[in-house]
Parts: sequence; C-alpha cells; structure tokens
Amino acid sequence: MTTGLSAANLANRWLNMLAGTAFTAPAGFFVKLHTGDPGAAGANNASAVTTRKAVTWSAASGGSISQASAPGSWAMTATETITHVSFWDAVTAGNFLDSAGLNTPRSVNNGDSLTQNTLTITLVPVAA
Repeated sequence: MTTGLSAANLANRWLNMLAGTAFTAPAGFFVKLHTGDPGAAGANNASAVTTRKAVTWSAASGGSISQASAPGSWAMTATETITHVSFWDAVTAGNFLDSAGLNTPRSVNNGDSLTQNTLTITLVPVAA
C-alpha cells in the first residue's frame, strides 16, 4: 500500500527544515476522489469525477489540524465506490502532497452528490 505523504513534494521538504532549508507552504490544498489506493504519485484509481475541491484549515493543535470549511460537493457522474482521497497543491496539475483511505468507503450513483464533511490530519506521536 502506498498511501501517505509524498516523499519528494512534502515529507523531504519538511525534514529539510531541520537542516536549515526553508519550507514554502503550498498556496492551496485540494482534495481529489479515488476508487482505490492513489499510489505513490497520487495518479492511480481516480474517480470518474476528477474535479479537485479546495480545503481551508483551522489552526493546528496537539499535532492535529482539521478543515475549517467543507470543500463543497462533488456531482457524481458514475456509479462507483470512493475509498481514498489524494491531496494536491493546485486545482489542476500541481504537486501531489499526500493520500489517505476513507474511514468508511462511500458508494455513489451517477447523479448523486458527495460532500466531505470532516477532514483531520494528525502527526503522531506527539510528546506531551
């Protein structure tokens, strides 16, 4: 399984901060739907709906951050089961940042609307 942080586009850049290399945060954060593991480059098993939706974030606390606003709804154009999401730094093209499996896969039909209500990213362990 290859879900997780992109080594080239996110993990290594975060780690390089420890060596004094400045990290430039992405200008935006966008979510894309998948019907299976997106793979190491975020390109596999894309949903029939390829639109990426923007997410904004609240302030991080305790090693966790949650979305401040829902990214809106996707108008589904096929019957499929959404099992994963990938995260990008641009609405089109851009860089793959991360991917994750949904806690509960969502079966959708052509014509349905799918809304992401919550999204939390946690880095663990965090020393208390």
